[in-house]
Amino acid sequence: MPAPVRRSRTVLTGYFLGLGVIMAVWGARMPAVQAAADLTTAQLSLVLLAAAVGMVVGLRTGARLARPERLPMLLSFGSIGLAAALAALGQCRTLSGLLVTAAGFGLAHGVLDVAANTAAVRCQNAAGRPVMSSLHAAYSLGALGGATLAAVTPPTTPHDRLFLITGLALAGCAGAAVRHTRAVTATDHPTAPSSLEGAGRGVGLPRGRLWLLGALAAATLLGEGAAADWAAVHLHHLDAPTALSAAAFALYSAAMAVGRLTGDRLTAAFGAPALVRTGALTAAAGLATGTLTDSIPLALAGWTLFGLGLATTVPALITAAGHGGPHAVATVSVTGYLGLLAGPALIGALATLTTLPLALLLPALLATAVAALAHRALENPTP
Repeated sequence: MPAPVRRSRTVLTGYFLGLGVIMAVWGARMPAVQAAADLTTAQLSLVLLAAAVGMVVGLRTGARLARPERLPMLLSFGSIGLAAALAALGQCRTLSGLLVTAAGFGLAHGVLDVAANTAAVRCQNAAGRPVMSSLHAAYSLGALGGATLAAVTPPTTPHDRLFLITGLALAGCAGAAVRHTRAVTATDHPTAPSSLEGAGRGVGLPRGRLWLLGALAAATLLGEGAAADWAAVHLHHLDAPTALSAAAFALYSAAMAVGRLTGDRLTAAFGAPALVRTGALTAAAGLATGTLTDSIPLALAGWTLFGLGLATTVPALITAAGHGGPHAVATVSVTGYLGLLAGPALIGALATLTTLPLALLLPALLATAVAALAHRALENPTP
C-alpha cells in the first residue's frame, strides 16, 4: 500500500475510533442525562428524536457537500462539532436545552458519518484492496472503549464532567489532526476517477439497487439495535445474574469487532457477496438457536455468533453504495439508521404481543433475507 494511502487510512481510523467513543459515552450515561434534567420517558424520547432528526439533516447536508476537495473540512468540522456537542449535552439541565443541543449533536454526527464513509471508499479505491471493514472495526473498538470508560468511571463522577473531558479531549485530537486530514482528499483510484461522479445525485447506481442496499442496511442495523437494547434483557429473562446479562452485549460487540478486523482479508479472499451471505446465515442460525433455548451458555453463544455474522455486512453495503457517490452513501445510511432507531421499539411491541424470544426471531429472519439478497445487492455494484 503506498505511503500516502497508508497515512490516510491511519487518519480515517482515528475518526472512526473517536466516533465510536463519543456514541458509546453518550449512550452509556443516558440515564444520568435523564435524571439531571428530570425528564420523563416521553421527554427523553423527544431528545432522542431530536438527535435522529438532526442526523438525517446532517446526512443529507453531508451528501450535498462531500466533494473530494471538501472531505478534509467535513471530517474536521464534523468531528470537532460532535465532540463539542457531547460536552454541551452534559451541561444541559432543561428539556429545551437538550432538544437544541441533541439536534446539533445529530447534525454533526450525520455530516461526519457521510464524510468518513465517503473518504473510506476513496481510500479503499486507492489501496486497491478492501480496507472498509477494518475502518468500521475501529468504530466498534471505539464503542467498546467508550462503554468501558463510562463503566469504570466512579459513580461519584457526574456525567457532565465525563462528557466535558471526553468532548474536549477528542476535539483537541481532531484539531491536532487537521494538517494530516488534508491529505485524505488525495486518496482515490488513479484509473477510476469516476468513482465519485454524480456526487450529490447518486447517479452511479441504479435506483433499484440503491434502495436494495438501503433495505439490507436497515435489516442489519435493526439487528444491531436489538442487540444493544435487548440482549441483556433476554439473558435477564433466563434468570442470568446481572453481570452475566450485561456480558451478552459485550460478547456480541467483541465478536463484531473481531469479525471486522478480519473482514478485509476474507473479502479479498472470497468476495463480499459470499462473505456477507455466509455471515448473515451464521448470524441467523446463532440468534435463532440462542433465543429458542433456556440455556444461558447457548444464549450467550447465540449473541456472539450474531455479532460475528453481521460484522462485515454494513461495511460491504457502504462500499457498494460508494460507487454512487456521497448521495448514495447518505441514502443507504439514512435508511439503515431508520432500522436502528425503529428496531428496538418494534421488537418491544412484538414481545408484548407474544414473547421476547419469539420477537427476537425477527432479526434472525431479516438476517436470512440479507443472506438471500446479498448476491443481487453486492455482485458487480457498478452499472
